[in-house]
Amino acid sequence: MGWWQIGTDTLAGSSFVLSPLAETVASLKVLHAASAAHPGERAWLDRHLSAYRERLAAEPLDALLVRAAIGPSWNADFLTPTPLGDRERSFEEEVVAVRATRPADAVDQLAVAIGGPVPEPLRSARDLPDRLAGVLGWVWRETVRPEWARRRRILEADVVARTAMLSRGGWAAALDELCPGKMRWLGDGRLQVNTRDYPPRSVDRGRLLFVPVTPAKGWVSWEGTERYAIVYPCAGALADAAGPAVPRALGALLGTARAGVLVRLGSPLSTSQLVALTGQGLGSVGRHLKVLLDAGLVRRGRAGRSVLYEWTEAGAVLVTAQGDPRPGAPRGGGRLTAP
Repeated sequence: MGWWQIGTDTLAGSSFVLSPLAETVASLKVLHAASAAHPGERAWLDRHLSAYRERLAAEPLDALLVRAAIGPSWNADFLTPTPLGDRERSFEEEVVAVRATRPADAVDQLAVAIGGPVPEPLRSARDLPDRLAGVLGWVWRETVRPEWARRRRILEADVVARTAMLSRGGWAAALDELCPGKMRWLGDGRLQVNTRDYPPRSVDRGRLLFVPVTPAKGWVSWEGTERYAIVYPCAGALADAAGPAVPRALGALLGTARAGVLVRLGSPLSTSQLVALTGQGLGSVGRHLKVLLDAGLVRRGRAGRSVLYEWTEAGAVLVTAQGDPRPGAPRGGGRLTAP
């Protein structure tokens, strides 16, 4: 298994960060695989796959480059630059790191990703970083940016929920839930980041960043000893734009809209996040929450400045008695194609 030895100061100073570029790279991986993890992703893929294939058919060298950069088990480093993490940056700011790669270094990184010789058309090209940035720019403009506001709200909801989990259960609980079955806290400062047979890596200095993405794709990356990132798929229930299904009996009991709020509270969420995820107005969500609070089905707590709501034991019993509507727990994300 691959694991990192993480220093106490590095872990204490770690943070969550949103990255439009990471979201775009993860979306490129979905387009490349032409495989969706849930109905919401399938609908997105159906809308954009044909245009993506037409884009690559018009530029065969780009198609060869994408296939090589994603690789069978390892991403080319210039495809997945580690976010800076000091502030949230725009896609245009982040993609500069892709373009800044020296062409010779890009070829070397492709050889690692492929695990063998780089095909001649790529070896001879002198514009590989610009070409890859161009493909990423197309994916961003055509498939991600039109719905970035919604995706961003989903990602923010995931960060808030995981921050609350961290405050309740500590790092072991928070990290074990990032990528169940692949990532887990081993104790003594050791974090298993994937199940592959790679040598341990010391992360005693530098910044450790956790980067959620909505597609079911993840990886790890680093820049020297300065920055390390774990890119992970956000919670499955949030990744599906349609949200969890409302059981018919529960909808009849509470009303469909109120039940729609309740079934989403298996993980802590704020009022504004519920507005974003349900599409209901702020006043309506507030009224539903008051009724659910008065009925003892949800509880209210704080995580920093956020007021969060989640199921009580009674609420959990009521929802799960109808058949648990939540998709699986958060899935996992090195530069590995999968941890």
